[in-house]
Amino acid sequence: MNALSRLSPEVRQYLVVTANYWAFTLTDGALRMLVVLHFHQLGYSPLQIAMLFLFYEIFGVITNLVGGWLGARLGLNRTMNIGLALQVVALLLLTVPSTWLVVPWVMAAQALSGIAKDLNKMSAKSSIKLLVPADAQGTLYKWVALLTGSKNALKGVGFFLGGVLLVWLGFRGAVLAMAAVLAMIWIASLILLKKDLGKAKAKPKFKEMLSKSRAINILSAARLFLFGARDVWFVVALPVYLASTFGWDHWRVGGFLAAWIIGYGIVQSFAPLFTGRAQGQVPDGRAALVWALLLAGLPAAIALGLGTSLSAQWVLLGGLMVFGVLFAVNSSLHSYLIVSYAKEDGVSLDVGFYYMSNAMGRLLGTVLSGWMYQSYGIEACLWVSSLFVSLAALISIGLPRHIQAGTSGG
Repeated sequence: MNALSRLSPEVRQYLVVTANYWAFTLTDGALRMLVVLHFHQLGYSPLQIAMLFLFYEIFGVITNLVGGWLGARLGLNRTMNIGLALQVVALLLLTVPSTWLVVPWVMAAQALSGIAKDLNKMSAKSSIKLLVPADAQGTLYKWVALLTGSKNALKGVGFFLGGVLLVWLGFRGAVLAMAAVLAMIWIASLILLKKDLGKAKAKPKFKEMLSKSRAINILSAARLFLFGARDVWFVVALPVYLASTFGWDHWRVGGFLAAWIIGYGIVQSFAPLFTGRAQGQVPDGRAALVWALLLAGLPAAIALGLGTSLSAQWVLLGGLMVFGVLFAVNSSLHSYLIVSYAKEDGVSLDVGFYYMSNAMGRLLGTVLSGWMYQSYGIEACLWVSSLFVSLAALISIGLPRHIQAGTSGG
């Protein structure tokens, strides 16, 4: 406690925000794996499993748009704590008797979880902008990369945790245990998080939710296709393929996906070393274009490899590792650029709009993941992934080449 008290107020708040985000992410990753594995075990088709997440993604789109406006009016501390509370409620909704766990009920619980997740993420990402001086872009990039990377590493731990808890406690017991732990985190957050963090000086009007910044609009469009490219094969197609084609059990599926996301998160944390910060530079729109181009052809190459005599496991799993490294750098770059482009007063408005596009990409990718895999197989999912990354690269051509710190990026 003495060491904590010696830290600056900004660093202490950063640690509180990060701890909240970490705790939430563990439950979010575990819940997703629990739902995929549990309902696959019950005999649901890939498309039916994808539909369970439909409201999760739809309400993520709405929440990011409205949540940014709420964060600017109410303060990011309140929107973050509301997100934690809603996730506890969503988890408790899934502790009902198994006969109640019909599709509409699970979809409703997932909708609430989607609202909670995006309130929490928008609040965490927006807070960082306010805790770093406007002229310290290198520090901003480092803090954003650490927050994003550590979050995804823990999401991977959550995937593994979900598989383990399903085996040890069963579906209902696992969800109840997570709700209890997260409720304690929520109480601590109510006490520790700074009041009125991120509240705009002037109350923004509801019509101001849509971004007026050209740079943010372009980055948001690129983000939509970038994350659609990941989720079109990762969300439903990949875990179901591993379980059905490779014959992996819950432990192996959860463990592998966990290891992949942990590695992905670690690469995100070190992305500044790959993109110029070691030479005292911070990335701009050109870097986003270059890294998207490096990723664009990889999913198609994996799809072609699956059609050869090569071992499908080596092709898919090896390709997935390379995809994880390149995608992690792309994601970390985007996360830094949006926080840098966003204007400081009412930062959550710009960040919320951007993550609305992120949620739309996940929604598109999730639905296509179930439908494309069920209809045409995992190779089709991979071809769509390559198309989406190529579109993200094409859009990124319009990004500004030089970042002006503390501006709206317009």
